[in-house]
Amino acid sequence: MSVAEKRFAAETLSSPPAEPAPSKIPEQGHLHETGVVASSVYAHGVRIADIPIEEAGAWSRKDGHVVWIGLLEPDPDLLHRVQQQFNLHPLAVEDATNAHQRPKLEQYGDALFVVARTAQLVDKRIAFGETHIFVGNGYIVSVRHGASTSYKTVRQHWETCPTSLAKGEDFILYAILDFIVDNYMPVLEAIHEEVEEIEDKVLAKPMIRDDIERLYMLRRDLLRLRNAAAPLVDVCQRLANANVPQVRPTLAPMFRDVTDHVRTVQEKIDSLREVLAFAFEVSLLIGQSQENAITKKLASWAAILAVPTAVAGIYGMNFKNMPELELQFGYHTVLVLIVISCTVLYWRFRKNGWL
Repeated sequence: MSVAEKRFAAETLSSPPAEPAPSKIPEQGHLHETGVVASSVYAHGVRIADIPIEEAGAWSRKDGHVVWIGLLEPDPDLLHRVQQQFNLHPLAVEDATNAHQRPKLEQYGDALFVVARTAQLVDKRIAFGETHIFVGNGYIVSVRHGASTSYKTVRQHWETCPTSLAKGEDFILYAILDFIVDNYMPVLEAIHEEVEEIEDKVLAKPMIRDDIERLYMLRRDLLRLRNAAAPLVDVCQRLANANVPQVRPTLAPMFRDVTDHVRTVQEKIDSLREVLAFAFEVSLLIGQSQENAITKKLASWAAILAVPTAVAGIYGMNFKNMPELELQFGYHTVLVLIVISCTVLYWRFRKNGWL
């Protein structure tokens, strides 16, 4: 029997009769309920079992135990059952049910309610989701809506570090927020690669309509991502302050680190938006430059063609008293003068870069 199993057996035998019996606790991986991604209990940082929702409240009240529940787009009935187990505030449950909330931190009595926006790149567009986190004494519940990466990676990573996970539910809150912020970076890196391609393309030729639409969509998505990430600075700063009793002061540096990551995301977003704006301006300048070049060429050829047109117009007026009409070499002389005039004009325009 492993150390964790021995510890679990000892604690179970010493617990009051009202607590769940070991025989009723399903083994890991045996819970299959719609909307429930994971529902586990941890003792001193070690995952001892998966538990049904109806037993979560009892386990969270045991000393040294933390219940970690992960929900994915749960229905109101499931959220109501979770609410009953942990006595969650009705307003927070309503927000988690309806989603479409702004990132924020709310304190309801001895519990915290945190909202964070998530982001993923789907079909070259940024898709947004939400994560609602309930944190209280002995429990943490995460509710995911929309585009979001599963927090299974977070669980698996920190389950290999029981010492860190044993710090409690506030450490799990840090781990989730840090994971959310870190997942902004792959989105920005993919957009950064596309922005570099746009820069190279702009210098090669002016943008067509599809390119301009794509550039506009990228700038709009980046603005939405900035609006999703920026409020997390205030959330993490409040969590790092000592006025939030649910978070121990020893974890303040970790939340400050998340704050720094969010600011880095903001700076990268601002940089990409500036590059896209510059690319758009460069495309306009290149387009205007090419239009000016075409205009100059047209004006140059119009000036050159104006010489024979003017001469032909003069001699086409059919006046009788035009002495030069009687000259023996008058026709040849006019043609030579036309050619010389056109050649001089062509040379001048060529020299000035108009042709």
